[in-house]
Amino acid sequence: MPEDRSSTRDRILQACWRLLEQGRGGQTRMSDVAKAAGVSRQAVYLHFANRAELLIAVTRFVDARSEIDARLAASRQASTGLARLDAFIEAWGNYIPVVHPVCRALLEMAPGDEAARLAWDDRMAALREGCEAAVNALKRDNVLSGQHSAAHATDLLWTLLSIRNWEQLVEVCGWTQGDYVAEMKRVARSAIVKPA
Repeated sequence: MPEDRSSTRDRILQACWRLLEQGRGGQTRMSDVAKAAGVSRQAVYLHFANRAELLIAVTRFVDARSEIDARLAASRQASTGLARLDAFIEAWGNYIPVVHPVCRALLEMAPGDEAARLAWDDRMAALREGCEAAVNALKRDNVLSGQHSAAHATDLLWTLLSIRNWEQLVEVCGWTQGDYVAEMKRVARSAIVKPA
């Protein structure tokens, strides 16, 4: 019995995810992914028009498989801007270790690989949307610092929560995940929330 289209697509995405996690970013050519998935190169192209589309789909597949919507539920349902900010930082901060292998591969590939750069930009745009929603909730509650416009506060929060900053603090400096999340909450509040 032939395999259905959605399960073939999932096999391709899973194979690409594995290649990226194994640090084999350079081996994410369509032919490499096809081989890893046990399908023909033509089958990969039936699902994804090009590498950029495949890599973007992989990052979204990782999000779906890692239940990103459930992770963000507390932030999205928060009744105050401060609660939303804290919940968003906690959700994202604790999600970074899950997606870090794929993020690291895309970051390493991005300077010379347009498809990887587009996939990275797509994910960072999604992170920025989350930061913007948290900042807008602060603004709505009139607790956004007067030192920043909403756009500048979003820029600041987005930069604070970058993958590179997490790598520096957790991997290089040896912070625990709990310390990282707690300090990002404190620093974010200090930087973009009005003093009590």
